[in-house]
Amino acid sequence: MARADYLFTSESVGEGHPDKVCDRISDEIVDIYLAAEPEARCGVETLATTNRVVIAGEVRGPDSITKDQLIEAARAAIKDIGYEQDGFHWKTADISCYLHAQSAHIAQGVDASGNKDEGAGDQGIMFGYACKETPSLMPAPLFYAHGILKRLADVRHSGEQPTLGPDAKSQVTVRYANGKPVGVTSIVLSTQHHDENQTSQDIRDIVEPYIRETLPEGWISDETVWHVNPTGVFVIGGPDGDAGLTGRKIIVDTYGGAAPHGGGAFSGKDPTKVDRSAAYAARYLAKNVIAADLADRATIQLAYAIGVSEPLSIYVDLHGTGRVDEAKLEKVLGEVISLSPRGIRQHLKLNRPIYARTSAYGHFGREPDAEGGFSWEKTDLVDALKSALA
Repeated sequence: MARADYLFTSESVGEGHPDKVCDRISDEIVDIYLAAEPEARCGVETLATTNRVVIAGEVRGPDSITKDQLIEAARAAIKDIGYEQDGFHWKTADISCYLHAQSAHIAQGVDASGNKDEGAGDQGIMFGYACKETPSLMPAPLFYAHGILKRLADVRHSGEQPTLGPDAKSQVTVRYANGKPVGVTSIVLSTQHHDENQTSQDIRDIVEPYIRETLPEGWISDETVWHVNPTGVFVIGGPDGDAGLTGRKIIVDTYGGAAPHGGGAFSGKDPTKVDRSAAYAARYLAKNVIAADLADRATIQLAYAIGVSEPLSIYVDLHGTGRVDEAKLEKVLGEVISLSPRGIRQHLKLNRPIYARTSAYGHFGREPDAEGGFSWEKTDLVDALKSALA
């Protein structure tokens, strides 16, 4: 039986966190290749440290895309994030690109040929999750941890708070009563700033109003514990303060620990990689299950083998909140949408340059946009699910 009263904590990191800088660069490269050739393949990893960026991995796409073009895209991403400090500057950073052709042995397993449909780009398990805790059907601790950092980034970019730097982390502890989120017991916020004379209290005075407006009314009380820049001065930030790597923030990217994770990262991967596309599909299905009011919480697992087109298994857990038989729902989910890699890509229109925007503030719980980004957040399967289960 699920606990009714408890505390749960999730963290987020901002777009200037070293790992997120790397995620952004890797996804910018994916977008460049997909814009030039929708069937392009990418497996791109980025390393960032003091004034140095290294891009590596494998790609398959037009020869017209040059290493110089990719290096300039990396510089543009770093500039957009806001890094112009001595130890990490978009203009002076040494950027190396070591991308090479995709392995022919991987390609033969993925490519369609003869009677063989396109296969999964790798084996793996992927999870999707949704719940009724927030309007976006995301778990509350992560939703608000993301929201705090996004709000601070907005006022930094606009110039409203120019003293704030790009590197930031947040953590929110939510109190649940009768299984529902009702308040915040602690808030942790560490943000880079530009003035060494600013104290932790100075930074709290700047950020607290934005944090309060991000959280639901009444969730912050006199008992809420605040930790703002608890180590003191935080001027040296980003890759100059700590090395970054693509794919190290998989819990931040998904559900903040409120749901299982299969282990695969998203950024830098084209949508033939089921680590990315099937995780998006699992979220899409879980969100539609909740939007259709079939349950209050849903976890969905999909499993794949490299080179095999159909999922090996579909698993549904409604956590005791379901209003439909889980075994029947598992069967229906595989009928309302093709869960082959090709089927997922076509249904969600994933072969588009829509991935750089996913690299910070979570891949889930975002609004679908006009260019096709976050298509997996749509709730357009509700009627099909209800009809199939009738």
